Amino acid sequence: MKPAKRYSDLMSELLKELTEMSNSADVPVGALVLDKNLEVIAKSFNNRVEKNDPTAHAEIEAIRIAGQKLNNWRLDDCTLIVTLEPCQMCSGAILQSRISRVVFGAFEPKTGFLVSRNSNSENTNIEIISGVMEEKNSKILSDWFRDKRSNKDMI
Repeated sequence: MKPAKRYSDLMSELLKELTEMSNSADVPVGALVLDKNLEVIAKSFNNRVEKNDPTAHAEIEAIRIAGQKLNNWRLDDCTLIVTLEPCQMCSGAILQSRISRVVFGAFEPKTGFLVSRNSNSENTNIEIISGVMEEKNSKILSDWFRDKRSNKDMI
């Protein structure tokens, strides 16, 4: 299977799970780490609310799981698939973990740091594939925020 098709298929699976989790208290973001053979070795979702941990973003949680599974902090030749463009904190973790490729769905113009707000992204060795299933990713996020605002829940 070609990598682009594999990324789309896996993003679709993440989106399906996020749709089923629409009542989640946390922003619906999911992440996967793939090994060099494009097999899933880690999966996580935002867990900040559940863990009372501001660093429990989907990307960081998935990177931690992958490092433990591989028994190595270096995730060379691994790919991170995430439904939303990573923030500055997550981008730092991506750089530190040596992940070689990031595939993301929706752009995050306010806090996205790989493309949207980072003019130095071309100075890294990370391959960035952006906008994969962007409309579906954006809709899940927009719907979640709309529902939270209409219910006056805390975000």
